This record gives sequence, structure tokens and C-alpha cells, in this order.
Amino acid sequence: MTTDTETGTGEPSLTVDELAARAGVTVRTVRFYGTKGLLPPPVIGARRVGHYGPEHLARLALIEELQRQGMTLAAIERHLRALPPGLSAHDLAIHRAVVASWAPEAVESVTREELARLAGRPLADEDVERLAAMDVIAREDDGRFRVDTGLLRLGVELLDVPLSQETLLAARTALIEHSRAAAADLSRLLREAVAERAPQEVKSLSAHMHPLVVEALLTTFQRSLREELRAWLTDPCA
Repeated sequence: MTTDTETGTGEPSLTVDELAARAGVTVRTVRFYGTKGLLPPPVIGARRVGHYGPEHLARLALIEELQRQGMTLAAIERHLRALPPGLSAHDLAIHRAVVASWAPEAVESVTREELARLAGRPLADEDVERLAAMDVIAREDDGRFRVDTGLLRLGVELLDVPLSQETLLAARTALIEHSRAAAADLSRLLREAVAERAPQEVKSLSAHMHPLVVEALLTTFQRSLREELRAWLTDPCA
């Protein structure tokens, strides 16, 4: 049940207990997210009671979706900090719909033996260290490994590439920086194009666009790389 108090936007507000119940989390979780800066502070009303609005509820739903995709709390903090300030509940719902429909394969927690089975080959300690350096896997406190199944095949193939780990990591950094820049531009264009649509419609449209955008990016990159390699191999001064 909502209270009679309203937030600064004029929307009916929720107490922390009501917000937690609506979001399906504990009050302790809400307060923890607040201390970490994942949630903006509530509006303080009479008797020093904090009141939360629709944006808080939408942000909690987005955090839950990001966690479902395997993101760590630190990664979620960076993701939320990168969002434009002042997003409405509708904007956050659209962002969540895009995240849900464009999400990579789930991150799994596996043992060393299960990791080798997923990789399709035995993995020496050096192989495991290289996969960890490439952020394909991460060691957990209990000795298990968090593995990005979408990247594992590529990571295993890179183990046999006759290049130093430093070169591979530098190439990875370059790819990440440029892909994030492209993703930011595409995300901005998508948000502007669907700003007035319902979140469920955005999710459906985004899921339809996903393979098309990936194919377009791959084709464009392959063409650009081919042109760069051709120029490098034919340049007598290179």
C-alpha cells in the first residue's frame, strides 16, 4: 500500500518496507544499495521517514536484472554510474528491457573438472591463468570458477595462438574500448528511437535487432580489418 506522502515528482511514494516488499528484496538490501550509491537517497518527510518513488523501484528491478546476467556488484556500480543522470522510471524500465533481451549467455560457477569439460580439453595451470587474465574465468573463494560460457570457446582457441599474453591483452583492451564506444552510440540512438514506447515492446524490438546489429558490427569490423591488413602487407615502408 502506498502512503499519502508524495515525492518531489508528485508520484505517490513508498516507505522502505513497502519498497522492499514491492521489489521482492529485504529492507537490509535496500539500505545496503543506498550506502553503495546504487539507489539515490529517499525524500525525507515528516518524522524523518524516508519515502521512495517509482524510480527507486525501477532501479531495483534493473539491479536484479544485471545480477541475473552474472554481473558483480562492482560491475553493477560502474554500469549504473555510466547511465545518464535523472532517468525516469520509464527510462529505467526501457534500459532493463534492452539489458534482458541483449544479455550474453549466463555466467556459470563450475569446478576445475567441469571447466575442462566445458573447454573440451585438459587445461594446465598456465592455461587457467591465461583464461583468468583474459577475464574469461574468475576464481571464486571456494575454489570454483565463474566462467563466461559465451567467451570460453574463444578464450580456449586463443590459448593456441602464438602471441604473447601481453599482446593478447592489449588487443582485448583495444577491442573493449572501441566496442563500448560503439555500444554507447547505438544505445543512445535506440533510446531516442523508442523513448515513447512501452518497455515490453522495447524488449521485443531489441531482441529482434540484436542479431542484426551483431552481424552488422562483425561485417563492418571484418571489412575494416581486411583493409588495414592489406595496407600493412602492401606498404613497402611498413
